[in-house]
Amino acid sequence: MNTKDKIYVAGHTGMVGSAIVRELRKQGYTNIITRTHKELDLCRQSEVEAFFANEKPEYVFIAAAKVGGIRENIECPADLLYINLIINANIMKAAHTTGVKKLIVLGSSCIYPVDIGQPMTEKDFLSGKPEPTNEGYAIGKIAAIELCKMYKRQYKDPFISCMPTNIYGENDNFDLNASHVIPAMIRKFHEAKANKLEEIILWGTGTPLREFLYVDDLAAACVFLMNNYEDEEHINIGTGEEISIMDLAHVIKDIVGYTGTLYFDNTKPDGSLRKLLDSKKIHELGWKHKTNLLEGITASYKWFLEKY
Repeated sequence: MNTKDKIYVAGHTGMVGSAIVRELRKQGYTNIITRTHKELDLCRQSEVEAFFANEKPEYVFIAAAKVGGIRENIECPADLLYINLIINANIMKAAHTTGVKKLIVLGSSCIYPVDIGQPMTEKDFLSGKPEPTNEGYAIGKIAAIELCKMYKRQYKDPFISCMPTNIYGENDNFDLNASHVIPAMIRKFHEAKANKLEEIILWGTGTPLREFLYVDDLAAACVFLMNNYEDEEHINIGTGEEISIMDLAHVIKDIVGYTGTLYFDNTKPDGSLRKLLDSKKIHELGWKHKTNLLEGITASYKWFLEKY
């Protein structure tokens, strides 16, 4: 990409999209196009096609998505499947029709099969079924990754896709009914501290292992891939480091300054027991994360305090 190329970031108000915009501006890109949901409904094909025909973006980052934590994944599978499927299909079709120079689609590590070896390589994709509590979201994202490949295979479109690990950071969703584990714990511990609660109950056993990537590092990876990656196969983006949910809880507890007792409700689901990406491929290309977990969670909590 050249710094004056017209770049469209879909989903710029979300955590990942806003980080990509920040990273692009940081690197000197000046011609960035964005639209809010009120200005452009990505679920409506006619609106998306009209937008691409009028604006003719040269590069496209698809960061728009409907996401949620384990509770929303269980309760809203149809919404998660439909919205993620239709957003990606509409954007890719319009990008194909108008001849964009390059497009990147973001998947998620949770769409890998539940019962495979660790760490998960790109070759493990579609080798089994996703974790049942995550099925709706996973199938929507699987379809997006495959559609990206098929446009490249059939039409030679310059579309690429990536598979990030669990993301957290600035502009995260702190809604306790829809958030992922890090923002949910930050808010829960902060409110328990403010209300002087003596104990907190968390879902599951605390034993599952998770890998986390700070959102600004993901944004840097996406810009890096747009400039350095061409293959049909998606590419993993992770740190190669993991932590148990129980240990994570104690890290966040210390950062927030909550002094009460933690209890884990083992009658609630754990989700996948382990989800570690093999990110050797992107590391060999020259990208690596810069933010460690302690720094990232501290920055996330600072943002939470400023914005909430």
